[in-house]
Amino acid sequence: MFASIISLISNFLHLILGIGTPGKYPPPLSSEKEREYFTLLKTKKDEAAREALILHNLRLVSHIVRKYYASSPNQEDLVSIGTVGLIKAVDSFSDTNGARFATYASRCIQNEILMHFRSQKKLAQEVSLSETIDVDRDGNPLTYIDVICSEDNVADDVEIKIRTQKMMRLLKTALTTRERRIITMRYGLGESKPLTQRETAERLGISRSYVSRLEKSAISKLRGEFDK
Repeated sequence: MFASIISLISNFLHLILGIGTPGKYPPPLSSEKEREYFTLLKTKKDEAAREALILHNLRLVSHIVRKYYASSPNQEDLVSIGTVGLIKAVDSFSDTNGARFATYASRCIQNEILMHFRSQKKLAQEVSLSETIDVDRDGNPLTYIDVICSEDNVADDVEIKIRTQKMMRLLKTALTTRERRIITMRYGLGESKPLTQRETAERLGISRSYVSRLEKSAISKLRGEFDK
């Protein structure tokens, strides 16, 4: 009964926010903001903080459904079911053991979807862990044991993508033209392959030591801006 109510609320939430597609989901929270909201939730039972944590992690639910259940005809239902897992994750998460919320939430979302499939099969027959429940977007079969035992690459993939996008924005805004060009050449961003400091210096017509100084300065700037 509780799950049904939450599912209805989830559907309504997606409707009023107009977030039926991944591009329309609210952006992820920064790690600082996420910690702030969890502190407010745990110490003051702040409902606004709880809602923000749910809303800004909805894209994780969508990502999991699209990655592992691409062939499912009822993806909207799976997103609603996964959202129930996300809500449970927000309400039960504790960072005392150093775990990342995205990692914990991914497992809760997967578990909620898995329980849904198991409940569907329970009345018909005994559930086998090797039974195929769906196929991924590459056409590979997905079994219960895959869901239970899979490492949480989903959360890592999402975080890497977010961090990469942020770093590419900072390359354009935090560095001078020369610093940006050196970083681009040194690390193969847009080049066929990364260049050595000597090769970079030859292309730019400057000394290798100057390349080294500019590279260190650029990395320091990026690190400082990225951690803000």
